[in-house]
Amino acid sequence: KSLGNTIEPEKVNNTLGADILRLWVSATDYSGEMAVSEQILQRSADAYRRIRNTARFLLSNLSGFDPARDLLAPQDMLALDRWAVDRALLLQRELEEHYSEYRFWNVYSKVHNFCVQELGGFYLDIIKDRQYTTGANSVARRSCQTALYHISEALVRWIAPILAFTADEIWQYLPGERNESVMLNGWYQGLSELPEGIELDRAYWDRVMAVKASVNKELENQRTAKVIGGNLQAEVTLYADEGLSADLGKLGDELRFVLITSAASVVPFVQAPAEAVATEVEGLKLQVVKSGHAKCGRCWHFRADVGSHPEHPEICSRCVDNLSGSGEVRHYA
Repeated sequence: KSLGNTIEPEKVNNTLGADILRLWVSATDYSGEMAVSEQILQRSADAYRRIRNTARFLLSNLSGFDPARDLLAPQDMLALDRWAVDRALLLQRELEEHYSEYRFWNVYSKVHNFCVQELGGFYLDIIKDRQYTTGANSVARRSCQTALYHISEALVRWIAPILAFTADEIWQYLPGERNESVMLNGWYQGLSELPEGIELDRAYWDRVMAVKASVNKELENQRTAKVIGGNLQAEVTLYADEGLSADLGKLGDELRFVLITSAASVVPFVQAPAEAVATEVEGLKLQVVKSGHAKCGRCWHFRADVGSHPEHPEICSRCVDNLSGSGEVRHYA
């Protein structure tokens, strides 16, 4: 301090906010030397924005959701939603242990990684189609809203000891009856675990995540090469070995929703052509082509049945069914 090269906490509080200062403290391993700089604080600000924006997405997609009326039982939820809630439960158990040992840097890193990877990089991207295109009161939509509600109730408690002001702000906007402050509550007890022996278990979704990461990498390459404009303009063929093919086949037509492409098909690995792209997933090659179909004006998928209904010439059959029919049925994603 005698050299005058310190960063005043008051300055950080006035420019970045108290919660970002608290986040920097929590992210630092106090068992060693604690470093601080403008660059380090900016990284804390970036991490804070990721966590806050995740919370904003969760809250915005709970619009119209009343837990007393719309909450689904675990056994009535779609497979992907049950996995997301289970993943939150596993994380909460880890966080309880880290908090009890005052290992705040582990709390910070694991919450941040959960927001970036499992939520932002996988789950939240997949459910956007279901949230925005299925019936407002359909099981498909209420299922993912139920998962978002459980995750929100847990997340707000995870961050409360560190991001105190942000957590209290989130608390005021969560649906359902609640007391005046998140600080008056313990850990959320509404998270449910995947049952033993379930077909689409944790290991299954880990494999699906790895496949999706490989597909995303090739989709990015195709966008860079100007072959496709966006992911939904793509049709992907997965050349998979017997075990992986059986796994991916369990999702049926819903595989395309998981990969966020307009079409997805699984073909035996031995049929892969020379131009198929090898991936980091063992027993998987893939090929991406630009769809030749018209774009649905509602769901943005490129489908052969766009315009097949005279009364709705700009949308696909799935959207017609969701608008004026019984609505599509989702089982997995």
